[in-house]
Amino acid sequence: MPDVPEDPSTLIGDEDRENAVRRVQDAYAEGRVSHEDMTERLDRVLSARTRDELAKALTSLPAEKAPATSTIGAFNGRIKRRGAWRVPRNLKVESAFGRVRLDLSRAVIEHPVVDIEMRLGTGSATITVPRDAVVDIEDLKSSWKPTLYKAARRARPGAGPTIRISGAMGFGRLKIRHARR
Repeated sequence: MPDVPEDPSTLIGDEDRENAVRRVQDAYAEGRVSHEDMTERLDRVLSARTRDELAKALTSLPAEKAPATSTIGAFNGRIKRRGAWRVPRNLKVESAFGRVRLDLSRAVIEHPVVDIEMRLGTGSATITVPRDAVVDIEDLKSSWKPTLYKAARRARPGAGPTIRISGAMGFGRLKIRHARR
């Protein structure tokens, strides 16, 4: 789909508003705006309804930094993450041959949205997500077997993180499951 310029009259969502609040708070923490300016900008951000109103509240602030991508890779062998590991905002998983096991159920997830890009040649992958996570696999391409995923019945949008999984799977299968606890 080609990039379409965003209409300034488009209504904003919670994620847009949260990002704008964070930018204003970061600018204050870096000493770029005064306390009074921060308060005024936060009021404008919280009352904004459209992209245009939000952009006006962020005028003259430094541009938002693109989140860094962390990569976990192996040519052959296993990739395994479990326990209390810190999940980055953008995670790229690359493996030519082997199994991938990512357990996010006890992981430290600091972002409301986590993007995981899978680049797997041959081998299976299993991702365990938190019980209340919302999973989006719309941008994942699988050339051999379909992805196994059954959405959680009790998942409420906004209750947990959104895990967006994209990329390409060669000869293997991706299985996604929600943690039981």
